[in-house]
Amino acid sequence: MVLGAALALIVTAGVSLAMGQGIRLLIDQGFDSSDPSLLNQAMLILAVITLLMAAGTFTRFYLVSWLGERVSNDVRLAVFNHLLTLDPNYFEVNRSGEINARLTTDTTLLQSIIGSSISMALRNSLTFVGGLVMMLITNPKLALIVLASVPLVIFPMILYGRRIRKLSRLSQDRVADIGTYAGEIVQNIKIVQSFTRESEETKAFGIEVEKAFNVAKKRILQRSILIVVAMTLVFTGLSSMIWVGAQDVASGLISSGELAAFIFYALMVAMAVATISEVYGELQRAAGATERLLELLAEQPQISTAKVAMALPDGPLALSFDNVSFNYPSRPDQPALENITFSVTAGETVAIVGPSGAGKSTLFELLQRFYDPTSGNVIVADHNIKQLKPQDLRSHLGLVPQQPTLFSADVAHNIRYGDPSASQEKVEQAAQKAYADEFIAKLPEGYESYLGEQGVRLSGGQKQRIAIARAMLKDPSMLLLDEATSALDANSEHKVQAALQELMQGRTTLIIAHRLATIMHADRIMLFNEGKLEAQGCHEELIASSALYKRLSQLQFNH
Repeated sequence: MVLGAALALIVTAGVSLAMGQGIRLLIDQGFDSSDPSLLNQAMLILAVITLLMAAGTFTRFYLVSWLGERVSNDVRLAVFNHLLTLDPNYFEVNRSGEINARLTTDTTLLQSIIGSSISMALRNSLTFVGGLVMMLITNPKLALIVLASVPLVIFPMILYGRRIRKLSRLSQDRVADIGTYAGEIVQNIKIVQSFTRESEETKAFGIEVEKAFNVAKKRILQRSILIVVAMTLVFTGLSSMIWVGAQDVASGLISSGELAAFIFYALMVAMAVATISEVYGELQRAAGATERLLELLAEQPQISTAKVAMALPDGPLALSFDNVSFNYPSRPDQPALENITFSVTAGETVAIVGPSGAGKSTLFELLQRFYDPTSGNVIVADHNIKQLKPQDLRSHLGLVPQQPTLFSADVAHNIRYGDPSASQEKVEQAAQKAYADEFIAKLPEGYESYLGEQGVRLSGGQKQRIAIARAMLKDPSMLLLDEATSALDANSEHKVQAALQELMQGRTTLIIAHRLATIMHADRIMLFNEGKLEAQGCHEELIASSALYKRLSQLQFNH
């Protein structure tokens, strides 16, 4: 496609240049000749040149536009695929709106540049060079007058082009800020309206819009100056050339057709310079967007994969934390876990309790290898998880989070996320086991019902039962329950607890819970506090040995 577009570009530029000779023939052999056949021949030559130029323009436009769409979509796909390899820490320190802007706005800008601006720049560059050559061939004296203005045009293009590039990068950043702000407000519209903050948010968004507009004004001003300077210098040179040429025609040094052809080429060169000066600003704008995309593609995941990765066996998996300490990258001075050591045998059910911020959810983060420990090792089935492929490790884990994540799709898609190859029958069975079938059946289109963004059309308890059905469908070797029944009413919780009991059979299970009544059946309870493992044992043992656990128990059981 590139070769085809380049060929069409060259042919079109060549045919455009040939138009000048057609004009010369038309004037010298047609208008200035008494032979009608010469006029007919000149008109025929012009007609052929026009048809060739039309065909070449069609081919060039189609192929270059195709290339622009193809490249932008390939870049968009490459950026998205790379995003999926980055660890959660990247998304903690970078805003989702900024990332989305790079994925959409920047790649769209790239498409318009490749599909239009680069084509125009290349075509006009060829026209510029070809026009200069034809001017030199037609009349060297007049050509030198035009050439004298070329350096005067190129210098401001380079100077202002650099300024435009910096401002374009800044402009793209400001547009991303607008998208980020708007996305956050739309996502939390109920909170905004609940606290009647509409007017304040309107003002704040207006400030963000004005920031983007002010940067855009500076960029537009620089581009406008660039275009005006280039056009003024070029047309000044043209005016001087035409004046000298008219003197030569009057004195009989050149023919009228020769001057007309030369003016045609000079106009082509002038228009080419004007177009290039305008497109040059667009190219600098694209360079700013490209820098942002390349920065994202250059990001390397902090979670590395072993060159020779081990594989986990099927069935229940043993687990151990060996003197593990961890600080979140965003909070390097605040330890989330300190010197944690414990073991879980294959098939054992272990409950993890403790106050908020004790480090319970951090255990799940490390186990899924979203982060690596600051020190110590996490061992699964006698393998350090750093020796495993993260995807292989996570394929053996089934997570039911405290705040379930649902996608903007139908019910079946959200449940089938646990196993994309599952049949509709298995999806419905998983929903029945999670006691989700009863409310799914009442939805307008059943399992094909659209749930809205982040499952907004469901209640918290319904979302959680969808997440439990998803985990059931995955059929994992190790089950991770993070407050899995926290959003359920008493009746639903009783049903789901029964379903979870069935799901936990023959699996290693870790349960994070605040309500002690929900984990009395666990084989063992581990008590965490301020990132440390304070005690472990059964309920009665912890009541006797731990003052913290006893206080938690008294608060919940009211005795």
